[in-house]
Amino acid sequence: MDLFKQQEDDCIAQNAPLAVRMRPRNLEAFVGQGAFMAEGKLLWRMLKADRLSSLIFYGPPGTGKTTLASIVSGETESEFVAANATTIGVKQVREVLAQARVTLATTSKRTVLFLDEIHRFNKAQQDVLLEDVENGVVILIGATTENPYFSVNSALVSRSTIFEFTSLADQDIVNLLHRALTDKEKGLGHLNVILKDEAASYIAMMSNGDCRRALGALEVGVLSSDIESHTPFVFDEALAEASIQKKKIVSDASGDNHYDLASALQKSMRGSDPDATVYWLARLIVGGEDPRFIARRIAVCAAEDVGNCDPTATILAAAAVQISEFVGMPEAQLVLAQAAIYIACAPKSNRVTVAINSAINDVTHGKTAQVPDHLKDGHYAGAKKMGKSVGYKFPHDYRDGFVVQPYLPQELQKAYYQPADRGREAHMGKYLAQLKAQIDQMQGS
Repeated sequence: MDLFKQQEDDCIAQNAPLAVRMRPRNLEAFVGQGAFMAEGKLLWRMLKADRLSSLIFYGPPGTGKTTLASIVSGETESEFVAANATTIGVKQVREVLAQARVTLATTSKRTVLFLDEIHRFNKAQQDVLLEDVENGVVILIGATTENPYFSVNSALVSRSTIFEFTSLADQDIVNLLHRALTDKEKGLGHLNVILKDEAASYIAMMSNGDCRRALGALEVGVLSSDIESHTPFVFDEALAEASIQKKKIVSDASGDNHYDLASALQKSMRGSDPDATVYWLARLIVGGEDPRFIARRIAVCAAEDVGNCDPTATILAAAAVQISEFVGMPEAQLVLAQAAIYIACAPKSNRVTVAINSAINDVTHGKTAQVPDHLKDGHYAGAKKMGKSVGYKFPHDYRDGFVVQPYLPQELQKAYYQPADRGREAHMGKYLAQLKAQIDQMQGS
């Protein structure tokens, strides 16, 4: 049975995609993630000393998370168990944990449990791991493409060291392509392929830091070509373009990059940079983002960062919300761009935001009072007998539509809204200053 299993594993390995076959087997062959994997860096030292704690690998696909976990299995003297969160259930996890306790008690060796796509575990499934991770019975290594602070149980996060993987540099991708073409055992070295520099650069650029995608394109290009082993085959840029026809755009509507791109869009609008604004907008659109999500972000920015400095921004943003819902893509990209660029070019003021945040803070911290009688609703029978709305002065009955009367109890008097001295708010500020002068004059007399 073991012999059959070995033959089965060997067959699967031989027919695995190039990206799987070319996974490095040791730390020295690992490429990228120099911030923590370069010689002498934190994770490198932990692995070399075999002093692992629980880890979470977080980052986009094709950046080495699973590969590094595989390397860990060879570097550590602990027992190593690998599983995918999409296929393993609570029962199987409990069995692994039970075996880990036995292994620790009989051999003093801890168990490393690698859970790929750990964000797919629900809270109940993640909770099963807590006790044994806390006690050190198992060393958990979780891999996820989503921000663990959002997608992983906070108790697990607090007990783990988080390493954020970043997309590989183009030169790293190029080096991996050449490595695959020279490796005769696991790669394509037996086929005598000459990879042109411009072809390698094109694949690296189009893969957008994803080595799995890059190696997949190389394999497609080579295996789909008529190659004779005794004659050198030139892999040129034309073949590269045919092998990887569309640039990988990372957006992921449910992941962390989704929020990073949206944040970049909003901060660019707030920062009055229309060029950056339209670029980040394009990234969201090409990445397949829901136009309604984009429109909501634009609308929030109009109110939060432009406000009354240019009320037209909010009107355009509202139109973008409605039109994008009505027409959908691709036409919605036009109105989204119009609104976003308008907001980027509009004068900025967050005085509305400051005002409402300040008022909400006061209310939530106990600064509440009864509505003054003259401001209470008097539109029902018997209201006047109860003193409601009695003494209220209707502003339109007075010159300029204004009359002095209190609208806040004395103990709550506060200047929440203070208009900026630019845009439309400058005019509003002057008007409010005129009203205040009238109030001061009448109170002085």
